[in-house]
Amino acid sequence: PGVGRDGVVVALMAALTESSLRNLSNSGAYPSSAALPNDGNGGDHDSLGLFQMRPQAGWGSVPDLMDPTYQARAFYGGPTGPNGGSPRGLLDIPHWHDLTPGAAAQAVEVSAYPDRYAQFEVVAVAILQALTTAPATSTPSDAGLPAVTTAVFPLPDGTWTRTSGYGMRVNPVTGLHALHAGVDLAAPASTPILATAAGRVVHAGPRGGLGNAVAILHLVDGAAVVSVYGHIRSGGIHVTVGQVVTAGTRIADVGSTGNSTGPHLHFELHPGGLDQPAIDPTGWLNHATTSAAPAAVVAPAPCTTAGVAA
Repeated sequence: PGVGRDGVVVALMAALTESSLRNLSNSGAYPSSAALPNDGNGGDHDSLGLFQMRPQAGWGSVPDLMDPTYQARAFYGGPTGPNGGSPRGLLDIPHWHDLTPGAAAQAVEVSAYPDRYAQFEVVAVAILQALTTAPATSTPSDAGLPAVTTAVFPLPDGTWTRTSGYGMRVNPVTGLHALHAGVDLAAPASTPILATAAGRVVHAGPRGGLGNAVAILHLVDGAAVVSVYGHIRSGGIHVTVGQVVTAGTRIADVGSTGNSTGPHLHFELHPGGLDQPAIDPTGWLNHATTSAAPAAVVAPAPCTTAGVAA
């Protein structure tokens, strides 16, 4: 219904929280629900289905709410939703894009436990990525990629301040203790973001908690490395997927989209490909400040968990 990837992430977060992505019947409150296709029996008052919606709250009939397609339409709402804005779906909430994903899920679900949804954001993003990425038939294509011989810093001299490093921390937006999978560099909004090395753009658009993001595939000593640039301002992406860029190309502008507390660049490094774990990019950035080749930083660290930064 036009919600985009961000809206799908919000819906996945809600369904993961409410039902662990299971279409649950409720034989206690509605015995007839057990005869309809389901993934198990729940028992939360009179709630049903993936999003644990209540017939008595006006979400729909028992057969409606045991139909995952109907529940998804109800969750999204909007002009084509089945409930005419009451109860409100995601598209019925003014400026829902300006909310954090967890707050957007809560605005639809109106739960007594509003903080539960945020903990599933990383999982929701990973599920969506897995469902929308074509199965790999080979390693990331390096056909036509120039080898990296030099690197530049991703922000112009004198524009940035390092505010957060790679590692476990309390996320300032979600309040959860989680991996911060990159380095944060505060800079004024619209500051140019530069490609740190030559490569090919493999992502340009929304990316979960990173908001708008660009990812570039590089070839370093024959190995694939992907750099990621997050929290780009709305309308601030200047490249397209498939475009080959050189070191220092202006690819985007600093912003504060996604899970962000102010304008900054969140920079990540993924040896092996965008779907591989991120490593601490500090070594790469330190080499970049001296324009030296960043070949020494491509070996993956033992980290196995991807994170979403603020």
